[in-house]
Amino acid sequence: MSKSMSKSMSKSRGRSKVMRGNSPVDFVDDGGDSEGIQKLAGMLPVIETPRLVLRMLRASDFEVWAEMHGDAEVMRYLGDGKAMDRPTAWRGLAAMIGHWSLRGYGIWAVEERATGKFAGRIGFWNPEGWPGFELGWALHRPFWGKGYATEGARAALRVAFKEPGQPEVISLTHPENAASIRVAERLGERLTGTAEIFGKQVQVYRITREEWQVGAGGA
Repeated sequence: MSKSMSKSMSKSRGRSKVMRGNSPVDFVDDGGDSEGIQKLAGMLPVIETPRLVLRMLRASDFEVWAEMHGDAEVMRYLGDGKAMDRPTAWRGLAAMIGHWSLRGYGIWAVEERATGKFAGRIGFWNPEGWPGFELGWALHRPFWGKGYATEGARAALRVAFKEPGQPEVISLTHPENAASIRVAERLGERLTGTAEIFGKQVQVYRITREEWQVGAGGA
């Protein structure tokens, strides 16, 4: 979230309004599991798509978070490619929540609207030393094959270009992760190079604000 976005946000009856031009847009506030997280969550946008809700991560997500990140198939192309034990998963969750505080943007939890179940994570990641402002996605295995990654990532991409005003967005994919590559291509991203992450080569897919406006109807 940019500083200008933060300044244009007002609170009213448990909802946040973000000004886009002269028009206020509502984002439903999301509660947290501690006073500090509640305060942070209350300042952040919640994105709703036809089938998904992208909301702030919280402590009560941990059990299913640990299950998802402990799944070797889910983690095959993520990070160092290894399933996480519970302590490592907890630190990962904490880091992603902390990223919001340090950067003003970050990763959302993905909820399936029809069931309210935690389906994964989608959002922005840009820690120190990262190759750029990344839009990433990872879904819990029961939610694979439904098009949720594309649906959620497309909504997040719109936020990246509309709110923080990023000049470009990248997505990092393993060369063998065909499903993730398809998502990147559906977003209009194009392969522009490679980077080394956790000692492994990944492909860098990229889209500029101008390309998004032309190709994705983002004007």
